[in-house]
Amino acid sequence: MKHNNRKLIVLTGPTGAGLNDVAADLLEQCSTLATVLPITARKMKEGETNGVGFLFFDLDGWNELKAAGDLLEATELAGNDYGTSRKLVNEKLAEGYHVLLTVEPERAAQIKRHMPEAIVIYVEPANPEQLRARYAETARNSFELTARMELAREQREQSGFCDKRIDSADLTEAVATLKQMIEAL
Repeated sequence: MKHNNRKLIVLTGPTGAGLNDVAADLLEQCSTLATVLPITARKMKEGETNGVGFLFFDLDGWNELKAAGDLLEATELAGNDYGTSRKLVNEKLAEGYHVLLTVEPERAAQIKRHMPEAIVIYVEPANPEQLRARYAETARNSFELTARMELAREQREQSGFCDKRIDSADLTEAVATLKQMIEAL
């Protein structure tokens, strides 16, 4: 199954655009597609296992990865570090798989800077009203709802680095379009 033309494919877009649904269906339907676990320097929560959901590193190990240039992207969230390992991505590519990642737009932009050959696809939310309805289901108040809508708008405006765009209004159609694109690589 080894092919030299395998690509890193990054799905990005605002929360609520359906990234995880699209990714799950794609991974299920494409035998040439794999993913890598994100890495983190946060402490494991009760019930978590290293290698399930995340690869956990202590802060020294995280800093070694960072110093070695192994992080395609890294972010801090609530005082914890998260990222994607270049080495893990390259290992999957060398095994003959396309690699699929789903990350926020800011993190996708970091990946594109560190690996320009990656294909970054912006997943458009169905429409602003549907996105607002999704956010309203989990927002604690109108301020949070407004802030999330504003962030989604800013992310779209800053998504010019993306190579392609796909509409998530019809999940089946979005997955079929992406599958066709991947098979053509």
